[in-house]
Amino acid sequence: MKKLLSGILVVMFCAGATAQQFTIKGMVRDLQSNQVLGYANIRVAKTTMGTAANLEGKYELKIKRGNYILVATYIGYYSDTVVVNISEDISDLNFRLKKTEVRLPEVVVLPGENPALEIIRKAIASKNEMNSKLLSYEFEAYTKGTVRTEGEIYSRGRRVSIGSDDNDSSGMKITGILENQSTGFFKKPDSYKEIIIARKQSANFPPTLNTLTSGRVIQNFYEDDVRFFGIQLPGPIAENALEYYNFYLEGMSAINDQKIYKINMYPQDSQDPGFVGSIYITDSTYYLVKVDLRINKAANTGGIFDTISVVQQFADYDEIYMPVDYHLLIKVNFLGIVKFGFELNSVLYNYKINQPMDDEIFSKAIVTVLPEADKKDSLYWEKTLTIPNTDEEDLAYKRIDSVSNVPRTFWDDFSILSTSVYFTDDLAVSGPLAWFRFNRVEGSALDFTFYLDDAFDRRLNSSLDFSYGFADERFKTDFYGEYLFGDYRTYGITLNAYDKLSILFGESDNYSDLTATLIALLFKEDFRDYYYSNGFDITIEGEVAPVLGLSLGYTNHTDHSATVNTDFSIFNKDKTYRPNPPVFEGKINALTAGFTLDFRDYIENGYFRRRTSQGRSYVLFSGDVTYSNGDFISSNLDYTTYKFRSRGFIRTFRSAYLNFRLYAMYNDGTIPYQDLYSLPGNINYISKRFTFRTLTVNEILGENVVTLNLEHQFRDELFKMLNIPGLKNWEITLNLFLNIALSNVEEKTEANLPITVKEFPHPFYEIGFGLGQGIIPFQLEFAWKLNYRDGNNFRVSFNAFVF
Repeated sequence: MKKLLSGILVVMFCAGATAQQFTIKGMVRDLQSNQVLGYANIRVAKTTMGTAANLEGKYELKIKRGNYILVATYIGYYSDTVVVNISEDISDLNFRLKKTEVRLPEVVVLPGENPALEIIRKAIASKNEMNSKLLSYEFEAYTKGTVRTEGEIYSRGRRVSIGSDDNDSSGMKITGILENQSTGFFKKPDSYKEIIIARKQSANFPPTLNTLTSGRVIQNFYEDDVRFFGIQLPGPIAENALEYYNFYLEGMSAINDQKIYKINMYPQDSQDPGFVGSIYITDSTYYLVKVDLRINKAANTGGIFDTISVVQQFADYDEIYMPVDYHLLIKVNFLGIVKFGFELNSVLYNYKINQPMDDEIFSKAIVTVLPEADKKDSLYWEKTLTIPNTDEEDLAYKRIDSVSNVPRTFWDDFSILSTSVYFTDDLAVSGPLAWFRFNRVEGSALDFTFYLDDAFDRRLNSSLDFSYGFADERFKTDFYGEYLFGDYRTYGITLNAYDKLSILFGESDNYSDLTATLIALLFKEDFRDYYYSNGFDITIEGEVAPVLGLSLGYTNHTDHSATVNTDFSIFNKDKTYRPNPPVFEGKINALTAGFTLDFRDYIENGYFRRRTSQGRSYVLFSGDVTYSNGDFISSNLDYTTYKFRSRGFIRTFRSAYLNFRLYAMYNDGTIPYQDLYSLPGNINYISKRFTFRTLTVNEILGENVVTLNLEHQFRDELFKMLNIPGLKNWEITLNLFLNIALSNVEEKTEANLPITVKEFPHPFYEIGFGLGQGIIPFQLEFAWKLNYRDGNNFRVSFNAFVF
């Protein structure tokens, strides 16, 4: 730990030393046409320093006093070299590059022979030889991200929203800018760490969003697998590249006298996700020096992205080629309704390759934001290597700052569809969608909640809810408070005090209050059951190790049965609501303890630790114990309940993946009816993920329960592989699911139950599948019971997140 802290202190010291540097600015242009050469590379000879020009050909270098040789390079041009003596800032050090004249030599192509294939074979061999020599490296990076939307972006509290801009008909504009400077470390086999030294962003973005560092976001096209949006795509010189892509020699170019092959590539099967475009490989040494690629349609399920393109260049560090820049462009157009653009530009420099590196630098935190990162002033940024702003970016910064300085009122953020509306950055109230609910116990109920979010240096979160039911004529209150401790808020104490109407078996209820309200009002069916509860819970929890979290708590509550108090419905007035079941009425005092195991890495964003799987497979575990005893803590019932949960995400092939949920509960003693576990069921014609599709809500209960939900999302991969006409072209997605359950109630608890419950004493099996389309946010599902067959053995339903 001491060595890790020492490493961070060294990074901070080096960051502070930038004040001794001078700034060199200029342009890179074509000598004859005067055309700007966007993304040209500028290197400081005999050092690891360098940068890249922006799209407009502008560059900036931060360099200490001294004599230097600066070299500007661009594929297809002779480099331009300038000798300079740096003793002050220079604002007009321009480069003019002359085009090379390289003709593709005459190639004798034998029948069946493709000259590009031999080049790729040698490039793969060069990559493998290079990787065998690369053991570790350290680098510095600067990253800039720009967001484009049609309307302005506003942030308030935890919400980032996009407004409308009826006065601007010019299309998408820059509405957000994120910049950061970082230092990265890598050591074989797979240890990685990046430290954000400084960051700034336009006034409408919270700093916690600014963790898009070069090392974490960019893809290295020397890798065999290049990951985009959770899909692993074979790289251009992957071990299986020759079996996956077609290559052909498009031409030759050069940097100075170094000839470079320009090779076009695309997947052999158009249904396979992959890259399309050009790669550049050196003659004789066969190193990859540049890629200019985009992902194909098969990797863009649903066609949500108009464009995903990437340009990356590599430089030679003693026959080890490392990325020196990265340019990513994303354009989204979802059915013409949502338009969004994002551009990422990075430069990587100051490489230290195969130098001694302590293992203690690395931890579960793959990205750490230093405490001082958000406090760097304009003087610091003036002396730090960056990519110069384009004219549009300069104007965007001014416009966004101007817009953000205009005070926003409650009504600026108000919408009839809002679930919450902010008065200030941390104070909010519930929005119109949350003001009203209806059920057969309360009838029409009004609900209003105050929220305090991320107050006191993002440590305090609280809510206070008031509601009144006109049918049961009762006021309800529900208070929640949480205070977080630690540098990254990894410890906390929570208090929940309430006198409210609770949802019976709410742990298994996956539906929204709006769905329950609409079904009751329109169809006179209330699929939920309810009971009254008042009391309090207090819990202390925290991360005691990077992968382990523990909690201790105490709960005290008294529960009472609720009854049906209204017969109102807009339609179906002749129907009657079913009775609301009684519950165990009494006081429960209980001690609780719990754990979580999470082996994923995390990002320390300056305030919190956020777990990330980086698109890889993972499995999570958690469990808790509840102990209720009359002699020890004056509870009305004696019981001990153990619960275990696990969920996972496992990649299977291409973009397909398996999700699973495992739940187990064991009870010793007499447990109250309302604390039984209900197998997650569904309502007519609607279903939710990780539920039992052929079961209704609260149909099967138990105190000893095991459930397993398996869902394999094939996406559209299976239909592509089977080459089924129509289905493969229409991007039809397939989801297969298998659900298994076992539940029972012991005699002690059964004797205390107010009603008879239905169990699964032997394993229950259910199987089914869902069909969807890439951009349509719901699936049509078909499910069958394999045993316990009764009148609901087969079911067709719609699965959508909106319900």
